[in-house]
Amino acid sequence: MDVEKELNCVNRKLNIAVTRIANPYGHPNILAEFIAGQLKNRVSFRKAMKKAIELTEQAGTKGIQVQIAGRIDGKEIARVEWIREGRVPLQTIRAKIDYCSYTVGTIYGVLGIKIWIFVDEEE
Repeated sequence: MDVEKELNCVNRKLNIAVTRIANPYGHPNILAEFIAGQLKNRVSFRKAMKKAIELTEQAGTKGIQVQIAGRIDGKEIARVEWIREGRVPLQTIRAKIDYCSYTVGTIYGVLGIKIWIFVDEEE
């Protein structure tokens, strides 16, 4: 009821469905939010990327690529850092790849996070 009042849904009913995700770290959106939380807490970007890759490998994916761009660690010049683990075939249409682009505001500025997760190859 409080959400309905906040959204000014006086004449409409609001239905909220909560679903449980079996492998949360197999989804790039959840993984990007995890990395963003780490970066906001001033954890090293390389440590955050490696931890995300480790969590994704436990979820049973075939490959992952994580890219962070911007004023990494508060340096004066912006740069792009990325890590790939396993296979991430971006040149074929047969590969099923989940992708997410996410921005996170840190005290230094805005960082961009991109994640590619290679799930399966369709024959």
